[in-house]
Amino acid sequence: MLRVITANLNGIRSAAKKGFFDWFSKQNADIVCVQEIKCSPDDMMPGFLTPHGYTGYFLHAQKKGYSGVGLYTKHKPDKFITSFGSKVFDHEGRYSELRYGNLSLVSVYVPSGSSGKERQAVKYLFMDDFYVHLDELRRNREVILCGDINIVHKEIDIKNWKSNQKNSGCLPQERAWLSKVFDELNYIDVFRRLDSRPKQYTWWSNRAQAYAKNVGWRIDYQIATSGIATTARCTSIFRDIKFSDHAPLIIDYDYAWRSCKDSC
Repeated sequence: MLRVITANLNGIRSAAKKGFFDWFSKQNADIVCVQEIKCSPDDMMPGFLTPHGYTGYFLHAQKKGYSGVGLYTKHKPDKFITSFGSKVFDHEGRYSELRYGNLSLVSVYVPSGSSGKERQAVKYLFMDDFYVHLDELRRNREVILCGDINIVHKEIDIKNWKSNQKNSGCLPQERAWLSKVFDELNYIDVFRRLDSRPKQYTWWSNRAQAYAKNVGWRIDYQIATSGIATTARCTSIFRDIKFSDHAPLIIDYDYAWRSCKDSC
């Protein structure tokens, strides 16, 4: 079995204080993908780098206290990659990848366009560049793409569909891009393959008691190539403890993946 967790931490120091590392150490996960760590290399405490026998692999943003992504694992990878070939976005700390044989596990943090037209334009540029990368990545590899995509796909994935049609994250152009990833590149929304229920969200605004009322958005994903997606057996969104404004997404795959449990 391969257990993968993805979680936007909205600050690794904040999430740690709320028990994130103690929680994930008990989940028996093989890979834990994190986004928005908001921490520079100099501020990464030992407990952030090697918690509970895991080793973290990170890409930090050049801007202090901003973005940043990483992956935790107990299994030494064949390769650690911190770029998808975009000089525009590599400095923002948005992409990290571990490779095991022909399997790629990716942690990604897609830009938000909610601050205005300029950042929305940046988001579209990221989406264009990233689509090309996803196309190339799938050709010879199995892929599990984890992260905060900052886009809801369908009406079932957001509480207030109509009132958000003009807001970043629910714009028609964004949702069409995600449909292209699924329909043209043949990636699979693994959570939706396993769980068709409404009201399954991963992010809630800090306003108007959105979390308590479950007025949320499903913008955190595990998106996979079909070969590994079809082995997914169960999924859950963890809400018992609120580590950040996002909830961790957990998926178990019945997949024979290359690890170095025996050789390392």
